[in-house]
Amino acid sequence: MRLSEFKTKLNSLENVSFLQVDGLPVPAHFHITEVGVTTKNFIDCGGTIREEKLVNFQLWEANDTHHRLTAKKLSGIIELCENKLGIADMEVEVEYQTNTIGRYGVEYKDDQFKLVPKFTNCLASDSCGIPKEKVKLNLSELSSPATCCSPGGGCC
Repeated sequence: MRLSEFKTKLNSLENVSFLQVDGLPVPAHFHITEVGVTTKNFIDCGGTIREEKLVNFQLWEANDTHHRLTAKKLSGIIELCENKLGIADMEVEVEYQTNTIGRYGVEYKDDQFKLVPKFTNCLASDSCGIPKEKVKLNLSELSSPATCCSPGGGCC
Protein backbone atom coordinates (compact mmCIF):
# COMPACT_ATOMS: atom_id res chain seq x y z
CA MET A 1 0.00 0.00 0.00
CA ARG A 2 1.31 3.41 -0.93
CA LEU A 3 1.30 6.31 1.52
CA SER A 4 -1.39 8.18 -0.42
CA GLU A 5 -3.76 5.20 -0.09
CA PHE A 6 -2.90 4.82 3.60
CA LYS A 7 -3.77 8.48 4.21
CA THR A 8 -7.04 8.16 2.26
CA LYS A 9 -8.07 5.19 4.42
CA LEU A 10 -7.14 7.13 7.57
CA ASN A 11 -9.55 9.90 6.57
CA SER A 12 -12.49 7.51 6.96
CA LEU A 13 -11.47 6.32 10.45
CA GLU A 14 -11.71 7.63 13.98
CA ASN A 15 -9.20 5.24 15.57
CA VAL A 16 -6.39 3.28 13.99
CA SER A 17 -6.10 -0.48 14.33
CA PHE A 18 -3.75 -3.07 12.92
CA LEU A 19 -4.15 -6.81 12.58
CA GLN A 20 -1.14 -9.09 12.84
CA VAL A 21 -0.42 -11.71 10.20
CA ASP A 22 -2.12 -14.38 12.35
CA GLY A 23 -5.32 -12.28 12.50
CA LEU A 24 -4.86 -11.19 16.11
CA PRO A 25 -5.11 -7.45 16.72
CA VAL A 26 -2.09 -5.38 17.60
CA PRO A 27 -3.02 -4.23 21.13
CA ALA A 28 -5.11 -1.06 20.88
CA HIS A 29 -2.68 0.90 23.07
CA PHE A 30 0.17 0.73 20.51
CA HIS A 31 2.24 3.78 19.68
CA ILE A 32 3.84 4.72 16.39
CA THR A 33 7.26 5.67 17.68
CA GLU A 34 8.91 6.39 14.33
CA VAL A 35 7.84 7.55 10.90
CA GLY A 36 10.57 7.84 8.34
CA VAL A 37 12.08 6.78 5.08
CA THR A 38 14.12 3.60 4.91
CA THR A 39 16.59 3.55 2.05
CA LYS A 40 18.37 0.39 1.01
CA ASN A 41 21.18 0.58 -1.54
CA PHE A 42 22.41 -2.79 -2.70
CA ILE A 43 23.80 -4.89 -5.51
CA ASP A 44 21.81 -7.98 -6.41
CA CYS A 45 23.47 -11.31 -7.22
CA GLY A 46 23.39 -10.43 -10.93
CA GLY A 47 25.53 -7.32 -10.34
CA THR A 48 22.74 -4.74 -10.77
CA ILE A 49 22.89 -1.77 -8.40
CA ARG A 50 19.48 -1.15 -6.86
CA GLU A 51 17.82 1.25 -4.45
CA GLU A 52 14.67 0.66 -2.45
CA LYS A 53 12.88 3.44 -0.55
CA LEU A 54 9.95 2.86 1.77
CA VAL A 55 7.91 4.91 4.22
CA ASN A 56 8.41 3.17 7.55
CA PHE A 57 6.15 3.18 10.63
CA GLN A 58 7.40 1.55 13.82
CA LEU A 59 4.65 0.14 16.04
CA TRP A 60 5.47 -0.25 19.71
CA GLU A 61 3.59 -1.21 22.84
CA ALA A 62 4.13 0.20 26.32
CA ASN A 63 2.30 -0.44 29.57
CA ASP A 64 0.02 2.61 29.12
CA THR A 65 -3.00 0.49 28.22
CA HIS A 66 -5.33 3.50 28.06
CA HIS A 67 -3.40 5.08 25.16
CA ARG A 68 -5.23 5.21 21.81
CA LEU A 69 -3.90 6.64 18.57
CA THR A 70 -6.60 8.47 16.64
CA ALA A 71 -6.62 8.64 12.88
CA LYS A 72 -6.50 12.44 13.09
CA LYS A 73 -3.40 12.33 15.30
CA LEU A 74 -1.65 9.87 12.97
CA SER A 75 -2.57 12.00 9.94
CA GLY A 76 -0.92 14.97 11.66
CA ILE A 77 2.21 12.94 12.41
CA ILE A 78 2.43 11.78 8.80
CA GLU A 79 1.93 15.34 7.50
CA LEU A 80 4.68 16.64 9.79
CA CYS A 81 7.04 13.91 8.58
CA GLU A 82 6.18 14.55 4.93
CA ASN A 83 7.05 18.23 5.37
CA LYS A 84 10.17 17.82 7.52
CA LEU A 85 11.62 14.75 5.80
CA GLY A 86 10.34 15.30 2.26
CA ILE A 87 8.53 11.95 2.25
CA ALA A 88 7.08 11.11 -1.15
CA ASP A 89 4.29 8.69 -2.07
CA MET A 90 6.13 5.42 -1.47
CA GLU A 91 5.15 1.96 -0.30
CA VAL A 92 4.43 1.74 3.43
CA GLU A 93 6.29 -0.75 5.57
CA VAL A 94 5.54 -1.41 9.24
CA GLU A 95 8.05 -2.61 11.81
CA TYR A 96 6.50 -4.56 14.66
CA GLN A 97 8.10 -6.56 17.44
CA THR A 98 7.21 -10.25 17.63
CA ASN A 99 10.02 -12.80 18.11
CA THR A 100 12.28 -10.21 16.48
CA ILE A 101 11.65 -6.94 14.70
CA GLY A 102 9.43 -7.92 11.80
CA ARG A 103 8.98 -5.93 8.62
CA TYR A 104 5.53 -6.07 7.04
CA GLY A 105 3.63 -4.69 4.12
CA VAL A 106 0.19 -3.20 4.74
CA GLU A 107 -3.26 -3.96 3.32
CA TYR A 108 -6.62 -2.48 4.31
CA LYS A 109 -9.74 -4.53 4.94
CA ASP A 110 -12.85 -4.06 7.08
CA ASP A 111 -11.71 -0.69 8.46
CA GLN A 112 -8.41 -2.13 9.69
CA PHE A 113 -4.86 -2.08 8.49
CA LYS A 114 -3.49 -5.58 8.14
CA LEU A 115 0.19 -6.49 8.44
CA VAL A 116 1.15 -8.77 5.57
CA PRO A 117 4.32 -10.84 5.41
CA LYS A 118 7.17 -9.88 3.16
CA PHE A 119 9.41 -12.46 1.53
CA THR A 120 12.95 -12.58 0.23
CA ASN A 121 13.45 -13.17 -3.47
CA CYS A 122 16.22 -13.32 -6.03
CA LEU A 123 15.96 -10.20 -8.20
CA ALA A 124 18.36 -11.54 -10.83
CA SER A 125 17.19 -15.11 -11.29
CA ASP A 126 17.68 -14.80 -15.06
CA SER A 127 21.40 -14.16 -14.61
CA CYS A 128 22.48 -16.07 -11.51
CA GLY A 129 21.73 -19.64 -12.53
CA ILE A 130 18.46 -20.36 -10.78
CA PRO A 131 16.56 -22.80 -12.97
CA LYS A 132 13.13 -21.73 -14.07
CA GLU A 133 10.33 -23.50 -12.30
CA LYS A 134 9.02 -26.34 -14.40
CA VAL A 135 5.38 -26.25 -15.35
CA LYS A 136 3.55 -29.16 -13.77
CA LEU A 137 0.84 -30.75 -15.88
CA ASN A 138 -1.46 -33.66 -15.39
CA LEU A 139 -1.38 -36.21 -18.18
CA SER A 140 -5.08 -35.56 -18.69
CA GLU A 141 -4.23 -31.97 -19.67
CA LEU A 142 -2.07 -33.10 -22.58
CA SER A 143 -3.37 -33.67 -26.08
CA SER A 144 -5.54 -36.67 -26.60
CA PRO A 145 -3.54 -39.78 -27.55
CA ALA A 146 -6.00 -40.45 -30.34
CA THR A 147 -4.97 -37.29 -32.17
CA CYS A 148 -1.33 -37.27 -31.14
CA CYS A 149 -0.26 -40.85 -31.71
CA SER A 150 -2.60 -42.08 -34.39
CA PRO A 151 -1.29 -43.14 -37.77
CA GLY A 152 -0.54 -39.98 -39.66
CA GLY A 153 -0.69 -37.95 -36.43
CA GLY A 154 2.93 -36.86 -36.86
CA CYS A 155 4.29 -38.04 -33.53
CA CYS A 156 6.41 -40.89 -34.87
